[in-house]
Amino acid sequence: MKLLTPLELKVMNVLWKLKKAFVKDILSQWPDKPKPAYNTISTTVRILETKGYISHKAFGRTHEYFPVVSKFSYQKKLMASVLENAFSGSVTSMVSALLDNDKVSDKELDELQNLINESDDQPSDK
Repeated sequence: MKLLTPLELKVMNVLWKLKKAFVKDILSQWPDKPKPAYNTISTTVRILETKGYISHKAFGRTHEYFPVVSKFSYQKKLMASVLENAFSGSVTSMVSALLDNDKVSDKELDELQNLINESDDQPSDK
C-alpha cells in the first residue's frame, strides 16, 4: 500500500466520511477554499483507484466511488512509516515528539494511559 499525497488524503477523508460519493459530492464536501477543479478531483479518484484505495460502481458514464481501504488501516500504515523513517523505529521518541507539541489535552493523556493499561492486560505475541 503506497502512502497518499496530501490531495489524495483529503479526497480519501471525504470518501471515508461519506462512504460513497460521486466526484460532485466530494467537491461539495471539500474542506478548504478554494476548491480544486472538478477535473483535478476526477483525476485524483482515478489515481486512488489505480493505487487500490477505492473502487467504483458505474452508472452510465458517471461513477460512484467508495473506499476499499479503511481509514484505520491507512492510519496504521502511515504511522508505521513515520515511526520507521522519522524516528528510526523508536516509539519513545515518536511519543515524546507528540507530547512536546502542547496539543495533547489532559483528556487525551488519560485515554492514552487507558490504552497502555489495556495493552498491558493483553497477552503478548512476542
